[in-house]
Amino acid sequence: MKTFKNIIIAGISTMAVVFALSSCQKGFDAKSYAPKKPLPKFDGYANSKDIQPGALVAYWPFNGDLKDSLSSVVGVGTSTSFGDGTKGKGLIATGNSYVVVNTPDAVKSLTDFTISVWVKMPLNTGAAGIVSVSHTSNFWGNFDIFYDNGGNATTGQLKVHVFNNASLADAANNGSSNAWEGGYSVTDPWNKWTHIAVTYTGHYTDSTSMVKVYYNGASVGTNEVKGFAPLNWSAAGPMVFGTLQFQTTPSLTTGSDAQGWAAAINGDIDQVRVYNRPLTSSQIDGLYNLEKAGR
Repeated sequence: MKTFKNIIIAGISTMAVVFALSSCQKGFDAKSYAPKKPLPKFDGYANSKDIQPGALVAYWPFNGDLKDSLSSVVGVGTSTSFGDGTKGKGLIATGNSYVVVNTPDAVKSLTDFTISVWVKMPLNTGAAGIVSVSHTSNFWGNFDIFYDNGGNATTGQLKVHVFNNASLADAANNGSSNAWEGGYSVTDPWNKWTHIAVTYTGHYTDSTSMVKVYYNGASVGTNEVKGFAPLNWSAAGPMVFGTLQFQTTPSLTTGSDAQGWAAAINGDIDQVRVYNRPLTSSQIDGLYNLEKAGR
């Protein structure tokens, strides 16, 4: 009788343990055991850092500081701050805000290049500089990306300027010293993140250089520049983010003060990248899509 009683007690105890364990376990969910699907690739790339990493010579992610992550050159901001960017943080340059940074040596030595940037800004009230490589004696820089006057609520007038010799004064604005690209009328650029990229190929055939401009991953213009001399930015002044070089205080252009028809972008900038070669159109498209996805 005692043995039978012990068997019953043991059985009840076992059932209690099983019930306790089962009550603590969650129901089986097949989805939680399924392998995660890899993130989609764009033009064969899974992350923006995978696109020509050996050609990247300067990179400002603006993830809470003004440092070029490759050369460690640090910019100086005027009334700038940081907020949400396309990847992590981004630069906020509202009002008359901008950043000036010494141009890294790797940028001064470029012969071919790609420069890309994200910008979010309202409709400009004056010619609004986004990225410039200044020239201390010329009115315009060695390189300028800006929205010109003449935009409206649905379109912007995108312009790009390249100057070929940092030591040559351009008082006469003579011939092959300048390559002007645009203005390109781009659709719906205001108050949202948009991507701009410019590639430059020097002397690709018969001393002719080629400049290509991209907007949100798509080509908006190609310009062949006949007789354009080898690119020489060796004596370039500082780079500027958020306004044109003659709008800074003091002006980075010798003898030129701020202009009434120009302005700061009054918006946000992120992911400034400089490569020492022209990226292909598929690589530009990949860069746009991956950074747009925060990768």
